[in-house]
Amino acid sequence: MKKNVLHAYEHLSSHYEFDVDRKPYNAYLERPAMVNLLPELQGRKVLDAGCAAGWYARYMADYGADVTAIDLSPSMIAATQRRAGNAKICAFVHDLVDPLPINDESLDFIISSLTLHYIKEWEPIFQEFHRTLKPGGTLLFSTHHPIMDYMNHKVKNYYACQQMQEEWTVDGEKVPMTFYRRPLEEIISAVTDRFHFIQLSEPKPTPEFKDVHPDGFHKVSTKPNFMIVKAKKPGPI
Repeated sequence: MKKNVLHAYEHLSSHYEFDVDRKPYNAYLERPAMVNLLPELQGRKVLDAGCAAGWYARYMADYGADVTAIDLSPSMIAATQRRAGNAKICAFVHDLVDPLPINDESLDFIISSLTLHYIKEWEPIFQEFHRTLKPGGTLLFSTHHPIMDYMNHKVKNYYACQQMQEEWTVDGEKVPMTFYRRPLEEIISAVTDRFHFIQLSEPKPTPEFKDVHPDGFHKVSTKPNFMIVKAKKPGPI
């Protein structure tokens, strides 16, 4: 599974670096909703867990955050480093299933954008998020909405975690993608086992989405694609 994900994103790294910032599902659906939920960034120590080509890392650095950005893909990290320029971003290759090379209670904020559905076991990851966040620190992540995966794929059992496969068409080329779908209860429980739940968001498209992709606008306006969870580590800020 990990090899499949790594191969796909190594292949897609230039697409993410040069094209994704204008793609409607990212630029006009997930990102506006995520940005709306960001905490105060000035002077904060932040982890971008699954940074892809570094859009969030650069955005947060531009708002005064000290950003550590990690990703499984070396090509994505190279793209993040190019995007970073002179911004305060430390980017390096790291697999989220392994312990984070970050000190206990040293982070103010962790963001993970559309990454966790590529990983089957969440418990060790959320344990590391809890370990590295300061008391009162914020966790914000987006993932596939379980209803979307349930409607779009052959799901044997809604209540089970199931490996799924699909194909993305990028510049006319088919790219196989593998990920996991899980029920809503499992997603929320992974959070509430260690964090105080703050907010659940189901992003809706901005008007720009309709301009760029009118055929898909009705679909994303009436059916959820992604979900965003915001949570807080117990304790004072």
